[in-house]
Amino acid sequence: MFKILKKEYLAPTICLMDIEAPRIARHALPGQFVIVRVDEGGERIPLTICDYDAEKGTVQIVFQVVGGETFRMQKLEEGDSFLDFVGPLGVPSDLTELTPEELREKKICFIAGGVGTAPVYCQLKWLKKNGVDVDCILGARTKDIIVLEDAMREVSNLYVCTDDGSYGIHGNVCVALQQLWDEGKRYDRVIAIGPMIMMKFVCALTKELGVETIVSMNPIMVDGTGMCGACRLVVDGKVKFACVDGPEFDGHKVDFDQAMKRMKQYATEEGRLYLAAKEGDTHHGGCGSCG
Repeated sequence: MFKILKKEYLAPTICLMDIEAPRIARHALPGQFVIVRVDEGGERIPLTICDYDAEKGTVQIVFQVVGGETFRMQKLEEGDSFLDFVGPLGVPSDLTELTPEELREKKICFIAGGVGTAPVYCQLKWLKKNGVDVDCILGARTKDIIVLEDAMREVSNLYVCTDDGSYGIHGNVCVALQQLWDEGKRYDRVIAIGPMIMMKFVCALTKELGVETIVSMNPIMVDGTGMCGACRLVVDGKVKFACVDGPEFDGHKVDFDQAMKRMKQYATEEGRLYLAAKEGDTHHGGCGSCG
């Protein structure tokens, strides 16, 4: 059992929890995720790691209540426990493979939207710990649903934007990035994590600007092990599975239109049957052992 040590609402439907999970905390790296399950009857929910503390043995998650299982999760209180809390899973950010000296030579801008702010924070904190100064654009539809702003300011040069202009730069994250670019900011890499449509348009802009862009395809994960086939996507013309090959990929090589269309189809039983017939052997297979 994995005890909930802290629970906090960041917004009406967005919840933060610190979970007692010492083994995961010792091995976690930015970009990875965990799978949680409330109880024997619960569904497996993959969530990217927001923070971890090896000394305290804790892992922090942030989730939005969007369905029955996340509704059950937010009903848990401090002192309650998850039956399963598995990880760390997925491939860590490739930034973790570079030396602090190599990292300091890069000009990086992170773009965070919605609950994608959580995994962005994890990477920002890790970079700050390694002495790397980076910019970050934090976007939301309106001021009331901005999350982790103070924490993000502590670990980055933060620029906040809102679609309705209620706070910060008036416009979406692409407007904010273009504004920074017009002001003379130049980046070697952009890392965008958030809703699929946001990442798609960020990639369209950065392709015009000629900036390498990494995206996290965690929004399409369901099972988290490659066996369900939900996170199948096409990257540079090749079939990949977000949970075992990612979740981070070169955004300019991701077929976002195919991925978003597939997400809608996969949501229904009839759609899953159609995709299974259409995709054949590549419908599953991300784990390498599901036949």
